[in-house]
Amino acid sequence: MASGEGGRTALVTGASRGIGRAAAVALARAGVDVAVTARTRREGEGTDDSDTGGGRPIPGSLETTAAEITAAGRRVMAVVADLHDHDSLVAAVEHVRDEWGRLDVLVNNAVDTGPGSMVPFADLTVGQLERKLMANVVAQAVILKAAVPLMASGGGGVVVDVSSHVATGDPTAPVGEGGWGLAYAASKAAFHRFAPILALELAGQGIRFYNLDPGYVETERQLANAAALGLAGRYRGAPPSVPGAVIAWLATSPEAEDGIASGATVVAQRVALERGLHPDWRRA
Repeated sequence: MASGEGGRTALVTGASRGIGRAAAVALARAGVDVAVTARTRREGEGTDDSDTGGGRPIPGSLETTAAEITAAGRRVMAVVADLHDHDSLVAAVEHVRDEWGRLDVLVNNAVDTGPGSMVPFADLTVGQLERKLMANVVAQAVILKAAVPLMASGGGGVVVDVSSHVATGDPTAPVGEGGWGLAYAASKAAFHRFAPILALELAGQGIRFYNLDPGYVETERQLANAAALGLAGRYRGAPPSVPGAVIAWLATSPEAEDGIASGATVVAQRVALERGLHPDWRRA
């Protein structure tokens, strides 16, 4: 597909680094023009605000992701947005509408990374729980409310919701000992219900919905945390390019449209290997 007017377009949230960045670049390489959102505009501005992050610098920015999309020969739109600022999320969708006139793919990847994800229930504040639910559930509803009519007006599209094993799996140990915190898991579990329900409700609008379980992924944030905590190399995960490749496949492949039912949960690492979408990272 040649670059320019009339091509397919995508909006990827949380695209300054990690899975969002990888998905945006994979979509561009698949021939899609990509709008990207995140809080970090320029390299050097990103910090880790997680429970164990300590505010340390982390790489990644909208400018870097945008440069990679441009290098792939596609149009790019970079919009600073925050899950806790709902107006900014609606504005991002409206910017795509005003500039490109259509939206074919939406990747709901952004997630609240602030305190409260990995703390015991006794230490979790009600405010932290509320922030997780607002950012990881309500914010996605806000985006979808803005995006679905635009997608439907163009004949349909694909929504990929980046979920997590914590949404459906039970931990085998407490938080901090191999398990995960209640607030993060509860918010991802609620978000996990979007795809199967909307797949049924909106089937007539030509929009396919998928949950994507990325598995353990070695994002920039994860690697920085592991190094700081002396855990580097202890847990082996997939590179972000693995779920990125699967997201692009779901969004652009006729094989995915025909073979993966709308509303399904797609296990990214398994599908990447089974479909030959990515070199086997386990042997690297």
